[in-house]
Amino acid sequence: MTVDKPASSSKRVISKKRAALLAGCAATVLLTVTACGGGSGTGTTTKDGFAQAPQKDGALTVWVDATRMDAAKLYQKLHPDAKLDIVSYDGDANGSNYLQTKVQLFNRTGKGWPDVVFSSQNNEVTWAVDAGFAAPLDKGLMPAITLAQFAKGANDVCQVNDTLYCLRNDLSQAVLWYNAPLMKKFGYTVPTTWEEYQALGEKVAKEHPGFLVGDAGDSFTPEIYLWASQCGANDITGPKSVSVNTTSEACTKMAKLLDVLIKNKSMSISGVFSTDFGKNQADKVLLMPGPAWYGGAVFKDTLKVPAKQIGVAPIPQWKGQPAPTTGNVGGGTWLLSKHSTHIKAATDFLKWVTTDDAYQAEKAPGYPAYGPAAEKWLKAQGGVGYLTGDLSALQDASSQVWPGWGSGQFSQEAIWAATVKPGLTQGKSIESMLPAWQDSIVKYAKSNGYKVSQ
Repeated sequence: MTVDKPASSSKRVISKKRAALLAGCAATVLLTVTACGGGSGTGTTTKDGFAQAPQKDGALTVWVDATRMDAAKLYQKLHPDAKLDIVSYDGDANGSNYLQTKVQLFNRTGKGWPDVVFSSQNNEVTWAVDAGFAAPLDKGLMPAITLAQFAKGANDVCQVNDTLYCLRNDLSQAVLWYNAPLMKKFGYTVPTTWEEYQALGEKVAKEHPGFLVGDAGDSFTPEIYLWASQCGANDITGPKSVSVNTTSEACTKMAKLLDVLIKNKSMSISGVFSTDFGKNQADKVLLMPGPAWYGGAVFKDTLKVPAKQIGVAPIPQWKGQPAPTTGNVGGGTWLLSKHSTHIKAATDFLKWVTTDDAYQAEKAPGYPAYGPAAEKWLKAQGGVGYLTGDLSALQDASSQVWPGWGSGQFSQEAIWAATVKPGLTQGKSIESMLPAWQDSIVKYAKSNGYKVSQ
């Protein structure tokens, strides 16, 4: 972890009113409204739906991953009077659980909690509420009119017992990315069904070996392909219950499709962020199913594909499927700490970073979860001139994420990385590993206290 701290100093000021309160506190422990402090002068006041720590001056501590570092620095630039300690951490990437581990430590020591934190995972509230870390946001901190303008269902992952404990940063709906000049050069048409997609992959393997129609080497592979196929591997049916079935037809037919394309090498298993992929396959991508943030994070920044080559289309659907569905990879969430002693400043930052055009509409790498910013972001992408063609598939897919794949406390990315990815490198088929994947999901779920149905 690294810390970016602006030069600042602050003094703790205790008002006469606060001093009088401490002097008059009885020895009895009060369970509501105001709690007496000890020798350290601490106490709590119930407001906005939770017991708040005494507020004071000082720097706001914000934890972000590398991608959101620009957002925190932009806030500091636009709010020069604000005092920020910006801390860089892994953002809980690939289900590292770093945040949870640190919060457990802070809870034991009684200090160290960040005021606001970004996580690349959508399942943080499954532990952060019980751990007494996440503050409720819809009990007074965030205006109802603001919350109502987030995309439909965007903040569902933040709800616990009808209370909102986080805000979604961006939507990561999966679409089909394609290289328009290469597709035209080879005389190929962008597929609209998975059947057409597989057929094109087989054709590419014969006619243009080395070129790719996708990648299955990342830990979030199941969230792109199997989620879109409505594979019931991760259906969170209650606060502590999950339904797991990785061997249904919806799962096996997608596994078979991937196996065919992996075998004929029209689908990579390197991973789009790997050195191998960037060195040997960056200029070989014809098609690439992936989330909304692939346009900037993968094609532009990582693979360095020139402008006006990458287009976006709806992700394929199975023939006869009644309604389109897609998957989701990340998106991330922002949480505000119950322990914050700078709640007003933390709330101001949280609202700005999730809704303000200066970041979400103009600078954010992914499709914003906040509706008004999303509309402007989409227009801005066209104006930037990097992507080519009609970008409406991004907007359409934002409401097509299949609801049968939830956000449990356990990380599906970590499970896939430990169970399936090693087998792929050994030449095993995904279909053959579906039972082992199920067993691993069940094990992880039960270890986190989930009741599992299969």
